[in-house]
Amino acid sequence: MQLDMITILGFGAVLIMLINLFQVISLKSQITGGVVGKSWNVMIILVVLFAAGYMILPFLATMPVETLRSIVSLILFFGAIYVLVTIRLIYGIIRELSS
Repeated sequence: MQLDMITILGFGAVLIMLINLFQVISLKSQITGGVVGKSWNVMIILVVLFAAGYMILPFLATMPVETLRSIVSLILFFGAIYVLVTIRLIYGIIRELSS
């Protein structure tokens, strides 16, 4: 494995995603049910998927182009879902605080 800027950034991204995963799992015990609780469960699943996706970064250079394109498409798709869930979660929190 070549140690260049792309590889260093990739390992940095994996480290940050593992920290994110620890944080979302740790915060779960402080969240009760309702809209926030349901959204939080989806957030945990999406962070797990992203962490797994980021862990394959070092192996991307050895993959066939079609496999690489499929993986990138999946990451982008789940990224869009993550943004949607995050926005709905923030909306739910604002609605709860406004009541």
